[in-house]
Amino acid sequence: MIRRPFLRAAGLLLAGALLAGCASPHYLQLDPQRTADVPASGSGQAITVMAVDDRDGEVIGTRSGSAMATSTITVSAHELVPRLQREAERAVREMGFSPTTEPAEGRPSLTLTLLHLGYERGDSRPVIDEARLEAVFEAKAVNRGNTYTGTYTSRRTQSYALRPDRDTNARMLNDLLSDGLDRAFRDPELGQLLAR
Repeated sequence: MIRRPFLRAAGLLLAGALLAGCASPHYLQLDPQRTADVPASGSGQAITVMAVDDRDGEVIGTRSGSAMATSTITVSAHELVPRLQREAERAVREMGFSPTTEPAEGRPSLTLTLLHLGYERGDSRPVIDEARLEAVFEAKAVNRGNTYTGTYTSRRTQSYALRPDRDTNARMLNDLLSDGLDRAFRDPELGQLLAR
């Protein structure tokens, strides 16, 4: 007789813990890395490089797909921007330029802006759900009064039976942002304008 209330209480605690885990927010620390080769076009010229986060907010979506859910997914700008800056400088260096963060009058510049990072629930089927992820970057090269602006969108749809945990979400978003960086810095027009 004593075991039955104990088992019921243990079952309620376990169910509560599982539900709390599903509803808990995810604060993700991302570290995207460009893997694609970049077209070489520089010959050591100094280029001012700046990474900017211009998203509407740091919450990129919810794990449940409901706008009112507490299972938010947050990516902090102050943690992400230095990593984007590192990747932008690395790409510019591999293009053959000398990246700097110091602006100077007349110096060519490249600004990498994260315009959008989104995570939403896609179509649901019996036993299977899906997450839809999207990242939009803008790269703007300026040199001698000329400007080239490119917009680069990466999308990913991931099906799952069990809702992704924090590590899985971080891995999916890192892959998404890395693809966006690859798309941006593979664009030969950026380096060509900076090299003029």
